[in-house]
Amino acid sequence: MIVLVCAVVAALFQQKRTAISLTMAGLIWVLIWSLPVTTLYFGGRLESRYPYGVPESFKGADYIVVLGGNTQANRSNWFEPYNRATATDRIDRAAVLYFAGKATKILVSGGAYEGRVSEAQGMAKVLRQKGVPEQDIILEKESRNTYENALFTERMLKNQPDSRLLLVTSALHMPRAQATFKKLDMQTIPAGVAPQIVTPEDYSLNIWLPHTRSLEASRTILKEYFGLLGYWLRGWI
Repeated sequence: MIVLVCAVVAALFQQKRTAISLTMAGLIWVLIWSLPVTTLYFGGRLESRYPYGVPESFKGADYIVVLGGNTQANRSNWFEPYNRATATDRIDRAAVLYFAGKATKILVSGGAYEGRVSEAQGMAKVLRQKGVPEQDIILEKESRNTYENALFTERMLKNQPDSRLLLVTSALHMPRAQATFKKLDMQTIPAGVAPQIVTPEDYSLNIWLPHTRSLEASRTILKEYFGLLGYWLRGWI
């Protein structure tokens, strides 16, 4: 989009050759990211960093830490229509781990982007509806990004420096989240949601033909790659 805007600006200043070059570059960029093979490769590389594990595969921890955020409407597969029956999210994952006895406390982390209700409060409400006792839920209501998720969690647990944390977020976000928490010397165990960027099993997907879901997913994938770069430059990972 930025490239195409630059092309329009160049055209307004009668820089026709530049405008044409930028337009072509923008169209090629859009075409590349509309291909499922691109999404599967670049998204899959991030999601495969920390393989998905069933609750039984995890040792006990002191806390389950759930990071606020939403990935592609919680759909189980990015290439399939949203299905509420198969939708999966971070709160579901945290609740399953809790009821499997993997930790006795759940810390939900996320501030309010709009209004007064924080993501942490919203997640806590869902956890209570799932049967998690209120006294077992800890709220971190101020963070607005992954770095603050980690920083404010570390401050809340500073009197328990040896605490083991089961870190719950999307598979795509896990590499940046894990690196950020590790930078602050927290003992985190990646316990992310199942990968979503996978080839659907119930219908044929031609990975070499443009797909609208691939183009939509590219924004989140690119956000993570640029996020990793930005966090590295800032010394946050």
